[in-house]
Amino acid sequence: MPIPIVNSIASWFLKKRIHQMELFLKYPNEVQNELLLSLVDKAKRTETGKTYGFSSIKSYHDFAKSVPVTNYETLEPTINRCRNGESNILWPSTIKMFAKSSGTTSAKSKFIPVSQESLEDCHYAASKDLLCMYLNNNPDAKLFTGKSLRLGGSQEIYKDKGTLFGDLSALLIDNMPFWASYSSTPGSEVSLMSNWDEKMHAIVKETIKENVTSLAGVPSWMLVLINNILEETEKTNLKEVWPDLEVYFHGGVNFEPYRNQYKQLIDDKDFNYYEIYNASEGFFAAQDLNNSKDLLLMLNYGIFYEFIPMETYGTTQEKIIPLNEVKLGKNYAIVITSNAGLWRYKIGDTVRFTSLSPYRIRVTGRTKHHINAFGEELIIENAEEAIKKTAKQTNSSIVEYSAAPIFMAGKDKGAHEWIIEFKKQPKHLEEFRQLLDKNLQDINSDYEAKRHNNMTLELLKLNVAQPNLFHEWLRQNNKLGGQHKIPRLSNKRDYLEELLAINRNL
Repeated sequence: MPIPIVNSIASWFLKKRIHQMELFLKYPNEVQNELLLSLVDKAKRTETGKTYGFSSIKSYHDFAKSVPVTNYETLEPTINRCRNGESNILWPSTIKMFAKSSGTTSAKSKFIPVSQESLEDCHYAASKDLLCMYLNNNPDAKLFTGKSLRLGGSQEIYKDKGTLFGDLSALLIDNMPFWASYSSTPGSEVSLMSNWDEKMHAIVKETIKENVTSLAGVPSWMLVLINNILEETEKTNLKEVWPDLEVYFHGGVNFEPYRNQYKQLIDDKDFNYYEIYNASEGFFAAQDLNNSKDLLLMLNYGIFYEFIPMETYGTTQEKIIPLNEVKLGKNYAIVITSNAGLWRYKIGDTVRFTSLSPYRIRVTGRTKHHINAFGEELIIENAEEAIKKTAKQTNSSIVEYSAAPIFMAGKDKGAHEWIIEFKKQPKHLEEFRQLLDKNLQDINSDYEAKRHNNMTLELLKLNVAQPNLFHEWLRQNNKLGGQHKIPRLSNKRDYLEELLAINRNL
């Protein structure tokens, strides 16, 4: 079939999904309540359903009163039973796939259940709706005259006791429907390669021969690929390689630090950037308008949403509210109930609503301090454990520390930069630096993946703080005493730059 005809048919099919989205746009709270009762009814004969009396739940009020809020730490033993082959525990259909992501204090990695329903009705449905919204906003788009270059994780899929686990992107690629596979590059064989260096070389060789019209992937990884493609083709502008390239669908980390670099490498004022918000637990929101930083909360993907106002988060006054009670401009932690058997599950992200009709959000961060500039998801518990172990190994002691990302610039890869005030300095600082980096990799599988062969992250940079640096920083910012704390991890460099500037003058 000629490509123009394929493009027309695909565009027609995807635009029809706009009508399917109109229901939750017009009746968001009704759709969410109906969804909740449907999920509860479907799972009433599971072990979880029997434990919490799903059969007697007839309303959101019943649900909130009967089912406790949970997180990965409390759910992990149950998930391990599912991974060992037990069924009908969290969800009635057999869960054979688990998305591996960065871990918690007690575990290097998390294994998030992925049911067949969540795969089809959430992740793949979202892919179609994202294209649908883009085509609706850009009627002259020619996406299907070429292919989408999708860049997923580098981990392969592993089998264990009858179940599969791996990076979410690997699971999605391995189970990709024919329509997505037909319009994508590189092929699954290259996409699922485990060796990053070999994979990068193979992607470059395969994709430069294609007519690529869109990009999809995490900004930090995609930037590495783009630089490799430009080097291979001896071009300075990606549009010279792919003249029909028109949009980049990005997500996973904050795009703002990378925006200017992309504009330099894709020199086209009409080029589109579309943000998505997805995770191992599900696909939650997507940009539905051109040139917008707001994301439409998707309410018909088998995910029921609740929210915790951050001013009460983690306190005895913690309050959990449904979607119809959220307010504009407030920061909320997200709690989800999903068609993969996650019941009132804290995903660890925070959002702020920018619109209530329809519901649009901006992702504001994590419920805990973290660095996630490259998809490494380094949380404060990881940092605390790694630095404690490193200090013990080097017979040193630490007063305070802070860390932030070094963002990619041109062909330079990213890294983490630390500044540490020692009470007792290690005998060999280079040994301390190497051990800290190794311990972070041992604790956090996503950091380890980005550090593998300097794939995305270089060895961390270490600065030694002058005595009383952090005290002086608190003093200059009028934060001495009270509950003020040092920002130990930050996804931006503001705090670190202030600390480095003060350190130079002490």
